[in-house]
Amino acid sequence: MTEVFLVVIAAVILASIILNIVSTHIGVPALLAFMTLGILFSQCGILPERVESMSIAKETCSIALIFIMFYGGFGTRYESAKPVFREAVLLSTLGVVLTALLVGLFCRLALGWGWLESLLFGSVMGSTDAASVFSVLRSKRLGLKNNTAPLLEVESGSNDPAAFMLTSIVLSLMNGSADGGKVVLLIFEQLFFGAVFGV
Repeated sequence: MTEVFLVVIAAVILASIILNIVSTHIGVPALLAFMTLGILFSQCGILPERVESMSIAKETCSIALIFIMFYGGFGTRYESAKPVFREAVLLSTLGVVLTALLVGLFCRLALGWGWLESLLFGSVMGSTDAASVFSVLRSKRLGLKNNTAPLLEVESGSNDPAAFMLTSIVLSLMNGSADGGKVVLLIFEQLFFGAVFGV
């Protein structure tokens, strides 16, 4: 069984390298190719067995989310971020909230979902993927004007915490474990401690 897993891992790494090269040449974000690869491996019986444990899936996703959040911050140069800092912060906070509300409103009115389910979907969809934005900007070498490129880079790298916090709040409301006061306290704690430890 160990040999089978090693062969599968080697095949995934090789396929990832090939997909990264191909996606760069055709202008498709590598993330889309990796998602397709993951779907093929999980749904087409390529893997020898499926992981049904929700706790393992949760821990794996949490670790991946930590890397995604830190990548946005460490991959951005201070010199390029400074002129667009105010606009980027507005887009990565209020922009995420407005996007989540608009998507949630659409799901409620057009699809007939419940309010909390609609807001949960909007919160998950509220942020842009930093890796995809960076990949497109760097592979295409786009000559965007008026500091648009650094604005997109800083915003896409800093909006994940806002979307994560929104998602956590909506999930807490769905579970009945949070009220208005707890939500306000959660937002304050996240912003305050995040700023303190970030600095």
